[in-house]
Amino acid sequence: MECPVPKPPEDREPIEHWPDRSEVQARQFDGGHVSVRADQVIEETPIALVYNCVSHAVMLATPTDLIDFALGFSLTEGILRSVEELLDCDPVLAGEEGIEIRLSISGWRFAELKERRRTLSGKTGCGLCGVESLKAVAQPVRRVSSVCPLEPGAIVRALADLPSHQLLFRATGGGHAAAWVDADGRIDLVREDVGRHNALDKLIGALHRRGFRPHEGFVICTSRASFEMVQKSMSAGIGLLVAVSAPTGAAVRLAEQAGMTLIGFARGERMMVYSHPDRVLP
Repeated sequence: MECPVPKPPEDREPIEHWPDRSEVQARQFDGGHVSVRADQVIEETPIALVYNCVSHAVMLATPTDLIDFALGFSLTEGILRSVEELLDCDPVLAGEEGIEIRLSISGWRFAELKERRRTLSGKTGCGLCGVESLKAVAQPVRRVSSVCPLEPGAIVRALADLPSHQLLFRATGGGHAAAWVDADGRIDLVREDVGRHNALDKLIGALHRRGFRPHEGFVICTSRASFEMVQKSMSAGIGLLVAVSAPTGAAVRLAEQAGMTLIGFARGERMMVYSHPDRVLP
């Protein structure tokens, strides 16, 4: 029998605002000059994902767009297969320890989760924390739907515009961004986080919440293209992933199998297309 999502007691209040940055004092050395100055640093907070009263994962993430994060994580991890299977989502403060996101999910999905339950201990940039066996690493390869061919100029325009959307990065110099871009290179949606996987989960969650057509755009991430970044994009049906840094061999192989176009080292007008290059017009 499922446990109903409880109302938060006095020490577990609903979240209205949790800071994504804080101000610290730092000593700056600049050549022979030393000074003390205030600096803005990005926050990372323990965030527990609790499904039907059972804690499943604790991640370190920037405490913004928490419902997007919870939904995106649930979808890309295969806990949910559609938005409709999420019945309720309630982020609450858990004392001084951090944040709980309490999700109520459909009974059949919760039964599946209990069967394959694993415990994750989140670390910034962590890819496969807590996987209990090698077989648990690889999800079934899901072929993505076709993507409209793009001109390189669309990617170049989006790359040039992306920094103006990275408000948290501009304030702190830290954090990653994941952006949803249309076929003309217009940035439609951006999510930021201290972790690149978290930023992508937030973006995917936000896209699913408002409804989107994966074949009508592509994703840019301000990081390397790891196996898990490709896997998460694949799970959302996204057919083209652009990374500003290097891909891994496992990421290239998975993208090839999934029918995804994977682009790395996308900087200015230069980029490397590692799989299915026919979608990028010469």
